[in-house]
Amino acid sequence: MSSTRPTVAVLGTGTIGAPVARNLAKTGFEVRVWNRTREKADELVPDGVVVAASPNAAVKGADIVLTVLKDGQAVRETMAVAAPELGADAVWAQLSTVGEDIDDLAAWAAERGISFVDAPVQGTRQPAEQGQLVVLAAGPEPARAALAPVFDTIGRKTVWVAAEAGAASRLKLVLNTWVIALTSGVAEAMALAEGIGVDPAHFVDVVSGGPMDNGYFQGKSAAIRSGDFTPAFTVDNAEKDARLVLAAAERAGVRLDAVRAGADRFARASALGHGGQDMAATYFASFE
Repeated sequence: MSSTRPTVAVLGTGTIGAPVARNLAKTGFEVRVWNRTREKADELVPDGVVVAASPNAAVKGADIVLTVLKDGQAVRETMAVAAPELGADAVWAQLSTVGEDIDDLAAWAAERGISFVDAPVQGTRQPAEQGQLVVLAAGPEPARAALAPVFDTIGRKTVWVAAEAGAASRLKLVLNTWVIALTSGVAEAMALAEGIGVDPAHFVDVVSGGPMDNGYFQGKSAAIRSGDFTPAFTVDNAEKDARLVLAAAERAGVRLDAVRAGADRFARASALGHGGQDMAATYFASFE
């Protein structure tokens, strides 16, 4: 690894990956990116990011590799292409939300002698753009020092959960359970207000500044009231994450009725044409 800024490869330039790559480049890292849809990656060129034609080209000579992809299958397929070009000292940090697929990814990395860190992030588009993500990390001590300057750039704090990969991804499932509850709650309350003729502004006014208030409530209620569903995190991604939570809960013998209902709501909203909108558009699942 270089004595200055490490070279970072970012595989996946979606809602989180693009601002992660941009922030790293702006703070002096040499950044290479790859994305399945190249046009999304090309948008980063003005920020000083180098776009690679393939995952293996992106990681060749990189000190740090960040995967920020849709799901565990996409991560595995991408890293299978990239792995032959990984340097012996390279560190792979897995930022995607993959649920319990993390165990298979960690085992796959171990079989190939790859230094691997389980590091899902908490936060959506705006925190990613501001470098204010929370990095949930689990991995060996030697990798922590290597990743510190990267994590310090993309996040406001890093929470090291354990030395064993998997612990951070399981924490992310718990956090997503809370996010789903908050999103479904505000969406259903706003929908009921609409249905029974209550001014939603009165609902928001009563909650604001009290014990039920929080920034998440303010953001999602504002999106619903304004009709601006510019995605911070899409309905389709929220459904995917809800299904990951349910799969883990089933294996653990834990019943999560609210998450199951939330997953069904996201699916209905997507079927109504809102899959690419912000997850607050689960609001539309309340109406035929």
